[in-house]
Amino acid sequence: MSELSQTIQLPNSESAIALAGSNEQNLKLLSRHTGVSLVLRGQDLLIKGQEKAVARCIRAIGTLEPLWSAGKPLHEPDILTAFQAIDTGRTDEYNELQKNVLARTKKGEIIRAKTFKQKQYIKAIQKHDITFAIGPAGTGKTFLAAVLAVKALLNDECERIILTRPAVEAGEKLGFLPGDLQEKVNPFLRPLYDALYEFIDPEKIPDLMERGKIEVAPLAYMRGRTLSNAFVIVDEAQNTTPSQLKMVLTRLGFGSKMVVTGDITQTDLPSRQDSGLVVSRQILRNVEGIAFCELTQADVVRHPLVQKIVAAYERYER
Repeated sequence: MSELSQTIQLPNSESAIALAGSNEQNLKLLSRHTGVSLVLRGQDLLIKGQEKAVARCIRAIGTLEPLWSAGKPLHEPDILTAFQAIDTGRTDEYNELQKNVLARTKKGEIIRAKTFKQKQYIKAIQKHDITFAIGPAGTGKTFLAAVLAVKALLNDECERIILTRPAVEAGEKLGFLPGDLQEKVNPFLRPLYDALYEFIDPEKIPDLMERGKIEVAPLAYMRGRTLSNAFVIVDEAQNTTPSQLKMVLTRLGFGSKMVVTGDITQTDLPSRQDSGLVVSRQILRNVEGIAFCELTQADVVRHPLVQKIVAAYERYER
């Protein structure tokens, strides 16, 4: 098969930087997935390789053009999803994915689904009253749920946000941590606060909490309550027991949504204790009105090494 050499002239240095990525990581990824050689000289991108490989690479770059041409940084999931779209005839759907802005952070950064499964997850939350998101760290399970919760609160679609998780973490027990109950609980709820800080000024959060608009509490505090007109996020649900998760699921009141997130590969429960998340998936999978979304390493949107770590552990555990 004949070798081909082709040059793409990029419109400006910002687009070249966005396409190449930090230390040209994006070009290396494009090269790995197509087998071509990519060399960036200023604003000229030289592509060398077999004819089909060059054509595939150019198509992927074209599919990603709405992002890099605007100088927006590309991430690994963007590129992997572009290849998935090309291979499955879903490029039109991918173009819609890029245009569909979910929200903007306080800094003006655009939040959107980066993968098809993230898009499916967002739609599931919008359509169902209870949604389960199961997947590894970094797939946006909690973050995307928090984005939708904040949107719902600001648009008066709910009266309050309730963020909760079991106070079990890597073998530590609350009794061994210093401070009063709030100080003991805060480290376990920090990831939920982090998501809120992206959209709400930190100084406003205490006022919202005092007014009951945002509640952040351990799972045990949910017992005996009815959670009405609320957007409830149950985080780290792999660390619940079956009875705990049943308890919180049955707290759901009228006008409420609940999103349950967790990674069943990172359970911190005692070895003989069943995970409530695993059990609920078996019991509730076919219940109408409840959605289950399974995210994978391909949906990891953190540092590229996180995706490699998840993949390495999956291979080891198999």
